[in-house]
Amino acid sequence: MTVDVAYCSYCGKSAEGDHEVCAKRLTVIDPPRYCAECARRMVVQVTPAGWTARCSRHGEITSAR
Repeated sequence: MTVDVAYCSYCGKSAEGDHEVCAKRLTVIDPPRYCAECARRMVVQVTPAGWTARCSRHGEITSAR
């Protein structure tokens, strides 16, 4: 299943435009704070082992690979 990203997972704004700083933060330090599909604020839990982020409509994503 392919998901079209409509919103930035870090700042919650439209994915169109320059989000270079957001992308750097997501890959290096921070978990996503907003759902990339609907821009809803997600419930995020950070642990020493990684993080989980849950959207009330689209489910959970995690840093585990």
